[in-house]
Amino acid sequence: MDEHEVVLPLTGAQLPGRLAVPRGADGVVVFAHGSGSSRHSSRNRAVAAELEGAGFATLLFDLLTAEEDQERAQRFDIELLTERLSGAVGWVAEQDTVAGLNAGLFGASTGAAAALRTAADLPGRVAGVVSRGGRPDLAGTGALERVRAPALLVVGGADTAVLGLNEDAAARLGGQHRVHVVPGATHLFEEPGALEQVAAAAMDWFGETLRPG
Repeated sequence: MDEHEVVLPLTGAQLPGRLAVPRGADGVVVFAHGSGSSRHSSRNRAVAAELEGAGFATLLFDLLTAEEDQERAQRFDIELLTERLSGAVGWVAEQDTVAGLNAGLFGASTGAAAALRTAADLPGRVAGVVSRGGRPDLAGTGALERVRAPALLVVGGADTAVLGLNEDAAARLGGQHRVHVVPGATHLFEEPGALEQVAAAAMDWFGETLRPG
């Protein structure tokens, strides 16, 4: 496993991240954390570890600087988050260790909106998207309709409000999609075994969409 800390030169900021590349990686997954979180998100790191074990490279990075993260409005600035995430996709494509691999996006909460908008903006560079407890509605109807990458929306069965938002957003997606409900799980998937189900669903989805052939 080649794992190291990196700095991404993105729009208006130099943002820290962690790039992990298993030997013979089958694809690379870029994570977009949710509001109030960071590259250190324990849930995203847990999912990333499972993906790495399954042969996928992962990039976890901060979407905002420490100063920007103090402003609530910045956390919900989907346009800015999308710009940063799109830049990260471009950065990954230039790294020798992962260049040429199919890229997927894993977004949580507001990060899911940025992931879907990025997929809409970069149809030839994003091969698959997974949302965990996401807010795809924040991507906007126009962006959702332009998404062509296969998208999996994972939602907790007890997270009823967000489940409804995901079902409505899924109906607007322009490409292959599915809503995967984790029974009994709440928004943060804190219940025993819930996060493991998220990771398993993500591995299956990226296995279908990122692996060559």
